[in-house]
Amino acid sequence: MSGPYDPRAIANLMLDEADRRGWKITNLALQKLLYFAHGIHLTKTKRPLVSGYFEAWQYGPVHPAVYRAFKPSGSAPIINRAAAKDPLTGKTRDLPKPTDLEVIDLVSDVMRSYGHLPPGRLVDLSHAKDSPWSVVVDKARTDVAFGMRIPDDVIIARFRHHKVSVGTSPRAGEPPSDDAPFA
Repeated sequence: MSGPYDPRAIANLMLDEADRRGWKITNLALQKLLYFAHGIHLTKTKRPLVSGYFEAWQYGPVHPAVYRAFKPSGSAPIINRAAAKDPLTGKTRDLPKPTDLEVIDLVSDVMRSYGHLPPGRLVDLSHAKDSPWSVVVDKARTDVAFGMRIPDDVIIARFRHHKVSVGTSPRAGEPPSDDAPFA
């Protein structure tokens, strides 16, 4: 397997899978799905699935580059795909689709397991006690957490704390349809 992949390419793959299943995915939900895929991959292989980093935002882990790519969708289901932009010419081009079967299978598994859950349920799962998100948020309350980043070593050490429950109803009600960094 090569990698790490451009996170927008993995996000595009997730959106394609959602389309095949007739599911509508918002940016808020996409962030959690991408994070779960990255965490599962990290714990299995000790290698990152995507380049860049996740941050602890109010409603869970967010990959800033993916958030920016789909921000124009607002709280509506995403219908476009992320593209790469040449910094010199400003021209956009399609991102290469991952062809590694392990990665395609991982994305398919994550989407089958979590893609049908409402965003509030995904937020609940991402907020699990002692999870990477929770550790970074708790640390920030007492210490300086640089940019609220969730380091890959913390994900590897703490990802097991995400408990998967069968229910599809969120505990805290539906969150707002968009996320924001902690102020």
